[in-house]
Amino acid sequence: MVELKIDVTGETCPVPLVEMRKALRKASPGEIVEVVGTHPASKKEIPMAVEALGFELVDVEEKDGVWKIKIRK
Repeated sequence: MVELKIDVTGETCPVPLVEMRKALRKASPGEIVEVVGTHPASKKEIPMAVEALGFELVDVEEKDGVWKIKIRK
């Protein structure tokens, strides 16, 4: 279940990454944060950042140029 959803559609780096980090700071341990966006570079950078920060990458999906990344804190 997604507890926190961030929509960064149309935003380019570093906005999606910054917003993801803000949301993860607010989230409680075990909560899932979903990031939705369209910037191709962010789709690659967010999972790398999630790993570097020690969080769990739950799911990455893309449909019609819009991606959704789910992260468990």
